[in-house]
Formats: sequence, C-alpha cells, structure tokens
Amino acid sequence: MPGPYLPPLPGQAAPAPRRWRIAVVAGEASGDLLGSGLVRELRLRYPEAEFAGVGGEHLRSAGMDTWHDCSELAVMGLAEVLRHLPRLLRLRRALRQRLLAWKPDVFIGIDAPDFNLGLERQLKRAGIRTVHYVSPSVWAWREGRAAKIGRSADRVLCLFPMEPPIYARHGIDARFVGHPLADAFPMHPDREAARAHLGRDPVAPLLAVLPGSRLGEIERLLPTFLEAARFVTAQVPDLVVVIPAANPGCRTLIESLLHRSALANAIVVDGQAHDVMVASDVVLLASGTAALEAMLAKRPMVVGYRISALTYRIVMGLGLMKVNRYSLPNVLANEPIVPELMQHDCTPENLGEAVMQWFRQPEARAALLPRYQAIHATLRRDASASAADAVAELLERP
Repeated sequence: MPGPYLPPLPGQAAPAPRRWRIAVVAGEASGDLLGSGLVRELRLRYPEAEFAGVGGEHLRSAGMDTWHDCSELAVMGLAEVLRHLPRLLRLRRALRQRLLAWKPDVFIGIDAPDFNLGLERQLKRAGIRTVHYVSPSVWAWREGRAAKIGRSADRVLCLFPMEPPIYARHGIDARFVGHPLADAFPMHPDREAARAHLGRDPVAPLLAVLPGSRLGEIERLLPTFLEAARFVTAQVPDLVVVIPAANPGCRTLIESLLHRSALANAIVVDGQAHDVMVASDVVLLASGTAALEAMLAKRPMVVGYRISALTYRIVMGLGLMKVNRYSLPNVLANEPIVPELMQHDCTPENLGEAVMQWFRQPEARAALLPRYQAIHATLRRDASASAADAVAELLERP
C-alpha cells in the first residue's frame, strides 16, 4: 500500500495518481443499481481507477468492465439453486482465479451473500481487502452470522442504523451508510402528480396491492390479498384497486389470479410501484423492501406475509427468527406503527379489517406522517457517497 503523501520538492513533478483496481460483484438487478451509484462516486475520488467484475447495464454504464453479467448469478428458490449449483460453483472458482491474477486493491461484494461471502473469504485470505455492501438481516435471524460475515469482509456497509451495533458486539468493522431508497424518495411525495401520471381520478379512493415480485410469493399471497380487497370494496364506494406488476411474468400470473377472483374493480399496471404507492390512500403489501418503500412514500399500510407451513415450523422450531416485529417500518420505529399480519393471522378478514381501520381513521393516518418523516431523515445519508467514503478510507489505510 502507498505510504503517506509527501509534497513534491520545488521544481519536481508531482507523482502520478495511484491507479487503483477495484473489483465489484453484484449478483442481481438491485445490486447492479446500488453498485453503479457507488462506482460513480468512487470515480469522482479516483478518476484513474479501474473497475471490473460482475454487473449489469447500470454498472456497465458507470464504466465497469463486466467479466460476467449479473443475470448469471440471479437464481431464486431452493430447487433452482440446486439445479444451477455446479455452474455457480464453476463460475465462482473461475472468478476467484481471475481476481487473484488481476490483484485488485479492494473487492466489493454487493448483497448476494451466498455467492459473495465465500468469495470474499478466499480473497481476504489472499491479502485482498474486502467490503460487503448490504448486510444480511442479522437483526432478524441468527446474530452469530455477524461473526461469520466478519471472517469474509474487512468492512460491512449497512443500510440500516440498528445493524452496526450488532457487528460491534463481534468486533467487526461495520458502517451505516444510509439507504439509497431514502435518497430516491422526496420527503414530501406529490400525490396529485402521481395520480395524474397514472391517469387516476384525483380524489377517488385508491388501494394499492403489492403481493411481492417473485412468482412464488404472488401465488401464495395474492388470492388472500384479493379477497381482502373485495372485503374493503364492499365498504368503500368507488374504490379502485391498483396492482403493479414487477415484470411480464408477474403480470401474467397476477392477471390469471385476478381473473379467477370476484374482484371487478382492480387494474394491473406495468412497474410504477413507487407512483402507485404515492397515489394510494392505503397500501396492502407483502413484507419486505416494499414496506420500506411505502413508508418513504408516506402512505399508511397493512403488511401481510405467509411462508409454507413446513418452512414456518422449521424456522419457529429451531428458533431461527429472533424478532417479534417483521416489517421494516416497525423495526426501524422500534414499535408497532403499522399492522403486520403474519402466517396464521394473514387472512382476508384480518387484512381487510386492518385496511378499513386506515380508511375510517384519518387522524391515525395524520399521526403516522411525522413518524415516517423522522425515519426517512435518519436513513437519508447520500448512501452512494457515504459508501464511497467508507471504501476510500479502507483503500488508503496503511
């Protein structure tokens, strides 16, 4: 690593800037987007740096040399992972060899912990500095995972403020850099503009329904959500139900399930989940990042989720889940500010009644707004710039 900077003597040319090599592996579309912001910020600090690794169109547009496309790593579900496991192991082995030959000054693994943490551990043993960007949910699952992550990463970049203290208990360097979604959402979303963009009536009641972006989630949750929406429709005149579809495959499944339901006042739109949330009066959604987005959109919500009965028995029987709050708004507020109905409680009647409470109680909706704004302000840290600062500090450390 370079020593301390010494200014040139009079008449002596300044030394050329260090040409850092920075490797990045983003395993899916969200990591590709997150990584592109980080790479752009690092380029501002190190214009001569070289970037290479695994990414998609966003990282390529940021100037990274993508040895593999992130779609090669994006595998969901146990059966699919098992089917692709030999190929993924070959890819990781080849990538490790290429990285060791390229000798990056730092390796940044973005999310995709099953792929990245093993690769980071091997590179760290070879003397390459490693960063893991986006902590796995150690606050919800076994905290002991934090120690394992520390064996792979020299530094963990966290999106949520409750995560670094968990790593600190295990002696691991973790930094809260803020959440990029908090930077993307305005503090005061324009509901009228969102409705105009969607072509919706400016005053008609609107329920947004987001059953997830994975086909398994949609199949498991949407029929229940549609029944809940029918329950609400019977009590809210002129209600419109809007369901954003993440991709064409999701749209096909959503329309098929909608066709089988008795709900006649629902429409499906391609993408535009942010606008749909901002335009809505209430959001009914699957637990996950969508709950954070609904909070940043400043909308009242009801969170529902259900996993397979076998998986639920295993998780609860082995004590793997360490929290009694599941949705991010409640976790970040450290108290139940939005209803969350999980597993056996996730029924059409319970969900529908929870949605109706928001329609019936405008004062409760108003009281929610300052809570949301306070959490939003906490998460808004210019995440890409903060992450780049943390990487630069590691790079330049002797």
